[in-house]
Order: sequence, then C-alpha cells, then structure tokens
Amino acid sequence: MFDSPHRRFNPLTGDWVLVSPHRAKRPWLGQVEKTPPENLPHYDPTCYLCPRNERAGGVKNPDYSGTFSFDNDFAALLPDSAPDAPASDSPLLAAEPERGLCRVVCFSPRHDLTLPEMDIPAIENVLTAWAEQTRELGAKDFIHYVQVFENKGAMMGCSNPHPHSQIWATEHIPNEPAKELERQTAYFSANGRTLLSDYLAEEHKRKERVIAANDYFTALIPFWAVWPFEVLVIAHRNVPYLPKLTSAEVTGLANIFKQVTARYDNLFEISFPYSMGFHQAPLDNLPHPEWTLHAHFYPPLLRSATVRKFMVGFEMLAMPQRDITPEIAAARLRELSEVHFKQG
Repeated sequence: MFDSPHRRFNPLTGDWVLVSPHRAKRPWLGQVEKTPPENLPHYDPTCYLCPRNERAGGVKNPDYSGTFSFDNDFAALLPDSAPDAPASDSPLLAAEPERGLCRVVCFSPRHDLTLPEMDIPAIENVLTAWAEQTRELGAKDFIHYVQVFENKGAMMGCSNPHPHSQIWATEHIPNEPAKELERQTAYFSANGRTLLSDYLAEEHKRKERVIAANDYFTALIPFWAVWPFEVLVIAHRNVPYLPKLTSAEVTGLANIFKQVTARYDNLFEISFPYSMGFHQAPLDNLPHPEWTLHAHFYPPLLRSATVRKFMVGFEMLAMPQRDITPEIAAARLRELSEVHFKQG
C-alpha cells in the first residue's frame, strides 16, 4: 500500500498530504546547507540572553541560575488597546485589531546547553516555566490563546543560539489551533471520546510509528506527517493545558522530550534544528472535554545534516508532499540511542 504515491488525511486539521515513496531515491542537486558550528562557550559576554548581560534599551539580565522569563524586547503583539481598524465597505477587505503579549523563556544560564543535553530535572524546570507563563498570561481577560514554541537552529530562523523559547499570547485563537478545535469538537460530539485518545490507541495497536512512550506521554511520527521527521507528542490523559499536568506527568513529558530531541541530534550527529510548539485548548472560560494536550515537532532536515526539505512549488500552491514514509522515518528514529552522541 505504501510503496506507491498516495495521500493521507490529517483528522486534526482536515488537510491531506501527498506521499511519494519512490522519490526518495532521486539524486539531489539542490541547495546544500552549511553545518552550523557547535563549539559554543558556556557563557558569551556578547549574548543578550546570557546572565548579567545587557539587552535592548539598556535592560540588564539578572544573574539567573535556572530558567529566565521576560517580556520580548521586540514583541510582535502589544497589550494596549489598539485603535479600531478603518471601516471597510467590502467584506473582502476585513481587518480588526489584535492585542497580545510576547515572552521569552531562557532554558538555563548555559549558552551552549540545548534540551537534549540537559538532565531531566532541568527539562522539568523548562516545562514548569511554560506552564507558569501559560497560567499567568491566560489570567488576563483579553487573552484567549497561549502559544508556547521553540525555534531551534539558524535554519529555523532562530536569531540567537542561546537555548530559549517564545510564548505569544493572543486575543483571538490563531489559525492552526482554531482548525484543531473545530475538528476535535466535531469528533467528540459524534463519538463521545477525544480524537487524539482514539488515534493514540490505534497507533499503539500498530506500533510502527511510535518512537517512545511512558505511562504519561507517547511520541510518534503521525500517519499524516508532512515534515520528514515530524513528531507528535500526545498526553495519555485528556488534559487541556500545561498548568493542569501533575508532577508525575511533567517528569514523564520531560523524559519524552529528552528522548525525542536526543534521537534528533543522533540522527546526523548535529544539533538538530526544528520548530516545536504545544497546542493547548483555548483560554475562553469554557470547558474543553474534546481537547488533549499535544506538542508538534517540525524539523526540516531530510537526507543529511546539509539537505533540507523545502515547502515550495506544489507544496505552496496545491498540498504538502513528502518522500520518505512516516513508517520509515519512525523506524530510523526508533533504532537510534536515546543517549546523546556527545554523552555516549
């Protein structure tokens, strides 16, 4: 079934992806990326995220020893009420104000220590910081969604190598979570069960796309994955938000994150780039029994440390397309050690 071109359905978004397994054998004459240097210092006196250093506007970082959170100095959203958008006499030219807040969370004082090289307690501290920020931002009456995400590596647009993440809290529910809300709500209404819990049960029956699992979370390459080594991390309990996780679940999630990111680095023995983000339920004061907390990892690398997947042409104009199947990608990640190659 999976040796010839076919398309697969994503029940979370309602989108389709084209899978072309036979194309994985084609020669590559396209762009080759430079391998980023990995000899970063523990502390960089020129880095605006390191402890004690100065940021924009003369603000000085504290001498922090764990995680460090602050308002983004170049925020994409502002909390103040914006003036109403100019009235339009056409429904095709709609616009409206958008308020929000943007935060940065540094993982640790170490300029050179990414998630896969951190120990479990340190990763737990990062998860706890994300939960605390979600709780704090979500308590503001004009915030209705909190998006936690990490861009790792220059290839993914990260402007500073000091390991950090961002949190954007928005007045309206963004496009991707809105699509997932609609699909999960419809599934729950029709079946009385959550979409992701049923999907997780199907994946555990087959096991071919599961990468790592414990009592609380499972990491797998979804059946409908678009990126070559895309990973979906799903909570076993139908918890809607990071702040609702128990201490045991936080530890379990930290363990899964370490396993996934260590395998990523081990795949090509580099600091593997990706964009990662949690999809939590909206913060709209409504119950969300349909929602299961999950995180998406979208990494661009395809064949090696220097060959990446580009979303261009057909992907931009028609639909996403991938060459290696999710089953092959999962097998490659699953067979790798969960011990980081620098620490093995």
